[in-house]
Amino acid sequence: MSDVRKKSHNASGERQRDEAEDVVERGGAGAQATENVVTNPPDYELAATVRADTPAQLKALGDPLRTSILHLVLERAATTTELAAALVRPKGTIDHHLKVLEAAGLMRVVRTRKVRAMTERYWGRTGRTIVIASAGDGDDKAAFFADARDRFRSGAHDYITLRYARLAPDRVAEFAHRLDQLATEFVATPRGGTVVHGLLLALAATDEPALGDPRADDD
Repeated sequence: MSDVRKKSHNASGERQRDEAEDVVERGGAGAQATENVVTNPPDYELAATVRADTPAQLKALGDPLRTSILHLVLERAATTTELAAALVRPKGTIDHHLKVLEAAGLMRVVRTRKVRAMTERYWGRTGRTIVIASAGDGDDKAAFFADARDRFRSGAHDYITLRYARLAPDRVAEFAHRLDQLATEFVATPRGGTVVHGLLLALAATDEPALGDPRADDD
């Protein structure tokens, strides 16, 4: 879930930087992309962040279809019909999930349009970034990465790497900030092409062994 951030603690016990007032995270998992380029997504006003810490909110985010809906409307506001077409689901199913997300305070109707005798409702998110307070336990992190992995196409990774380094707390905070900037740049890129790509970033403490600093009498 590219637009969801889980809170964590660094080695010194201080809260790491996990959100920014100007962060714009947008995705389109499950979307049927077109050749049209969207240069200023989304096309409606919304808060920089929205916190999800109630049972209703966490339950709403626990459904993959609902998270796909949240990703889609960060590109632009969409009607139930448009979302149903993009996700290849019945309109009644999408309408149900929209009501769950609305009740949880994560989505709202951002505008309406009269079409003959009908009123079309366009849905959008309440916040660009959803911040989830997390206990940081292993099962919680595993579920987060498993969800991201399941959304990636098998064997279609354009780039993947894993590195280890022993870092002081201030350097950890610096790298976290730089990764946050990279994520912001990625999601703010003008939309184009026909394939929706995902960016998965992580910086976390591990149980890998460390040599420690060299002794003062070493050459």
